[in-house]
Amino acid sequence: MHTHEIVNQVPDLTDYNLYTTDAALSEGVRREGAGWHACALTSHGAELGSAEVLELAALANRHTPELQTHDRIGRRIDVVNFHPSWHALLELLRRAGLHALPWIQPGDGAHVARAAGYFMHAQVEAGSLCPTTMTFAAIPVLQQEPVLFEQLRAQLLAREHDGRDLPIRQKRSILIGMGMTEKQGGSDVRSNASTAMPMDMQAQGRGASYLLSGHKWFFSAPMCDAHMMLARTENGLSCFFVPRWLPDGGKNPILIQRLKDKLGNRSNSSSEVEFNEALGIMVGDEGRGIPTIIEMANHTRLDCVIGSAALMRQALVQALHHARHRRAFDRHLAEQPLMRNVLADLALESEAATLLMLKLAHAFDAPDDPLARAWKRIVTPAAKFWICKRALEFTGECMEVWGGNGYVETGPMARLYREAPVNSIWEGSGNVMCLDVLRAVAREALGFSLLMDSLEQAAIGHALLQERVHALKAMLSAPPAQREALARRFVQQLVLALQGMLMLQHAPTASADAFLAGRGEADGGRVYGTLGASTVAAQEGILLRAWPLP
Repeated sequence: MHTHEIVNQVPDLTDYNLYTTDAALSEGVRREGAGWHACALTSHGAELGSAEVLELAALANRHTPELQTHDRIGRRIDVVNFHPSWHALLELLRRAGLHALPWIQPGDGAHVARAAGYFMHAQVEAGSLCPTTMTFAAIPVLQQEPVLFEQLRAQLLAREHDGRDLPIRQKRSILIGMGMTEKQGGSDVRSNASTAMPMDMQAQGRGASYLLSGHKWFFSAPMCDAHMMLARTENGLSCFFVPRWLPDGGKNPILIQRLKDKLGNRSNSSSEVEFNEALGIMVGDEGRGIPTIIEMANHTRLDCVIGSAALMRQALVQALHHARHRRAFDRHLAEQPLMRNVLADLALESEAATLLMLKLAHAFDAPDDPLARAWKRIVTPAAKFWICKRALEFTGECMEVWGGNGYVETGPMARLYREAPVNSIWEGSGNVMCLDVLRAVAREALGFSLLMDSLEQAAIGHALLQERVHALKAMLSAPPAQREALARRFVQQLVLALQGMLMLQHAPTASADAFLAGRGEADGGRVYGTLGASTVAAQEGILLRAWPLP
């Protein structure tokens, strides 16, 4: 029986190029020194936007990892099984060099080139980026141990994925995971209770072998070929490289207790593990485990910023695509003034996030420059706080553009929304990031002074930005206890000032003016869609820049 015609439903967005349709990204890649990688990014962007790859992403999240602790006859194997789509996605990541591009092709713009590729992949499937990020972040730490690194170099840098569960020496490529937090501590890793005893009392310290015992409450991802872990020696917390397999071909006794049943990031496996005398090789100086992993944390936090900016970009694209096809009250949604205000506001937020993540990535290309170091050390945790938090509200607003169709798992919005909180929590939640910013400001006095100088120069002739710079200075003069209480407010002001500066420098004038006007002090708790009347004429250009396709 024929009951109705199917009309006014929006077609799936497929077969588009994530790179060439993103003006802020492609312009930024050239500006920040990675123009040499534009052709590869164009090709990668087309592949990621294809219907085939989008289906791989859906499959990897529909068929989630499954833990198999024992084989048929009762032997302990601790294997996590994945759908073939997961391995296909990791193959894409590996081929694009997103696990190690700055070390495969070092030079100016290498981190920017990698960030752009990561940004595009995160729009399609975020879970597969977890082991990619951890591998990427582990490389500069492992490089500090030349003997160990030379044993791993070829497999770490290889551009092919090898998903086989074998000892490292038998594999073509490897992935590195992390095991830092424990039940009693979470972000407070100083409370870790896992212990490490030297295998040979005559050979201790960095590069020596230890036996680790204890547990990890979050161990990601358990099928990685090795993990960077913290454990306590007689001289304090130290960092260890812990392989999945032992040199004699047996399994390292790291027992997977269960997989985490997570809100989002479902394609990726996170686990709880226990270990009793598992082999680990000390990396860095004994008792200096936390300083050793700081370099890892800087890289993983950068990826949190990139990943959240990517979720915002994909949610925006989906909202714009929907609004240009869906009709209500005799007009397309995108033609309705209030909806245009919402969409333009979202577009400005997304562009500012993209500019910030590219600027941060470029700072990682110049670690010896004092201003770049300030961006890396001060702005990275600040951006992680702000961009990752904004992604939660942002994806929810874009879901609302879809209405009820956005609230079901058969469309893309639910997965984006469920994915949004993880980056705000992982590698340090909001308060941890804001307190880290305050510490970094104190320790990097020269760099912060240079950062403020650049803001003051950019603010010349722009009253709204000048007001925000003055507010920052006022907060810095507060007593220490008050500064800590106001840390979130300070970090918010700092990031908004930096985003305003970047928009003035690199976005169209109308976009920059609208961004600054819409994010004044009085609008600190604003919702999207509250741009003032002065921006109405600019909204069409803002929307076409954000998404040029019909």
